[in-house]
Parts: sequence; structure tokens; C-alpha cells
Amino acid sequence: MSYSKLPFARPACLILAAALGVVVASNGIAQVAGTPAAQSTSGPVLNPRHPERYVVQRGDTLWDIAAMFLRDPWYWPEIWQINPQVENPHLIYPGDILSLAYLDGRPVLQLERASATNTDRLSPRVRSQPIEDAIPTIPYEAIRAFLTRPLVLDPDQLETLPYVVAHRDGLMGSAGRDVYVRGADAAAVDDVFNVVHVGEPLIDPDDGDVIGYEAIYVAQGRLRRAGDPGTLFLTDSARETLVGDLLVEEETPAPVDFLPRAPEQQIDGRIISVVDGVSLIGQYHVVVINRGAEHGLEPGHVLRAWQTGEVVRDRVRRGSFGQKVQLPDEPAGVMMVFRTFDRVSYALIMEATNEIRVLDAVRNP
Repeated sequence: MSYSKLPFARPACLILAAALGVVVASNGIAQVAGTPAAQSTSGPVLNPRHPERYVVQRGDTLWDIAAMFLRDPWYWPEIWQINPQVENPHLIYPGDILSLAYLDGRPVLQLERASATNTDRLSPRVRSQPIEDAIPTIPYEAIRAFLTRPLVLDPDQLETLPYVVAHRDGLMGSAGRDVYVRGADAAAVDDVFNVVHVGEPLIDPDDGDVIGYEAIYVAQGRLRRAGDPGTLFLTDSARETLVGDLLVEEETPAPVDFLPRAPEQQIDGRIISVVDGVSLIGQYHVVVINRGAEHGLEPGHVLRAWQTGEVVRDRVRRGSFGQKVQLPDEPAGVMMVFRTFDRVSYALIMEATNEIRVLDAVRNP
């Protein structure tokens, strides 16, 4: 995918700053006025190498297919033509045929379901297919572990969730063993819980607030005996269960059939963490951003990452010699939100065109 360079002004000296769109912040650092988010494209543009017709293959993702037809895959909903003759028109299955057409001069993609007996033949009939056979929006393997497990703990939950109080017979807390828990006396026998360890705090760099804590998955267990204390039988373990680990009820799997699209509201946030703790973030890494459901984010929303511009000293002209200058942010990649909480979201990096780091900005594409 190509990214156009943004036309930022370049100040020659402080006298010309206002004319050239440069402002000087209270810290004395000259900055380019305006935000990159205001200069985004206004509509879908076809990929110059787009096919006229494509047969969906097993292993495809919706993002890959969208990128075949569009320069910016998140405009997919704007060219997707819903066909009322097919079941689950938002879903695409291997063997389906997508064809590019024009409606009132506007490009649209049409879907025709593959025949049940021959995937190369077109069939206008409604044919039942299980949702799990549909192609995913993004690589499922990259996000599977994040869809059913707790990821973020609200600060208030640290004092209210059930917790492990002791191991049975002092044995290691691992799969096939029992642990004793408190705070789960309202639960019923056979209820399933995820056991999590409280990880690092997630701090909003905008105001310094702790907006949550990472929930590190430890194990899953089934309540063998209710009461206070109760007995939890560990059925699966990723690491040793420790005294003090918290219990979170099993969650309903998050949907994976969302459509890539730009947020309806203006988003201006930052990357605050990266899963696995890598320093340089690349394609298919999972990141945490400090914007969530209360900011209007939903699964399927696409955001662009912006590499934070460096602060340099102007060593060229008299009058501004030695002044600190904030260089403009540069586009660094594109991510898709796949799970949201109140104030944070998890997103998968789909494309990385430059180095992406924690604290880099994320905005509407």
C-alpha cells in the first residue's frame, strides 16, 4: 500500500512562522500547525492492479481481498454491494466469486455464491453455510488467544474479584490440581473461571491516569466445590497459579466477522503497550491503545499509526538559531481494532511502513 507524504510547512525563521503555519508552544518548541488526521483521503480509491473478478480461496482474509481491490482496505464497506439473494451477505466463503462493477459511475463489488457442487460455477440460490467456515477479517491465529480470555482488569476489580487463597496440600498450581478460592461463594458448581495474574498498569499518557491493568492469563478452572472457601479444579494451565491470582468468569468469544472501516468519530490516541514486550512493532503484533468503547471505537475500526516526530535544533538561520523544532509526525502503519474495553482497545498491526513504537500516536486513517 502506498502512503502519500503530507505537505507540512518548513519555517525559515520565527518572523515567517505565522505565515508558514508554524506555532511555537509554551515550551519554546516550534511545531507545525494542524494535524495529519485532517488530511486523510475522502473516499475509496481502486488499487491500480485490481482484478475484475476474483474467486475466494481458502486461507484468504477479508483484509487481503479488500487490498486487492482498494488502495485503502478500510473503505471496503463503501464499495460492498449487499446482495439480498445470498444468505449472510456480509460473510464471504471459499469458492465465492467477487466481481467489480460500476453503479452510477461508482465502483461496487458484487458477490455470487459458489455452487455447492462446483466452486467455479455461479449460483444465485441461497445456500446454508456455517459461519465458522467464512473467511476471517484478519488472520485468526494472530488474535485467537485474545478473543476469549480476559485482557484488561478495571482498577476497581482488584478488590472485588474472587481470588486464589491457597493451594491444596501445598502443591504447585497447575492443570489437574485443585486450588482454594475466596469470593466465589455466589457461583455454582461447574461454573468456569479464567485465572489471571495482575500485570503492569496501563497508564494513559495524556493524563497519567491508571486506566486498567494487564490481565495475564494463567489457567482455566471449573468450580468443584462452592462456598467460602471454594475449590477450583484447574483444567488448563499456561503458567503456575499463584496465591493472589484473580478469577474472572469465562467470557463469550468476541466476534470475528467484523468489517474493516474507519471510525465514525475522530480518534486521537496513543499506543500504550505492546504484547510480548517487543521494542519495535511490526506486522501482526498486537498493541494496546488508550482509546476504547467510550471513545466510539468498535471491533473492525481501522486506525493509522504515526511515528512521533523528533525534536531537533534549528542551526540554519539567525534569529532562530538553536531553537528547538518539533518535526511533524510521519505515517508508520495501519492497525485494526479487534477488541475493545471502556478506555482501552487491542489492535492488530496490519501494515508497518515505518518503525512503530510505544507512545506513537494513533488517529483516523
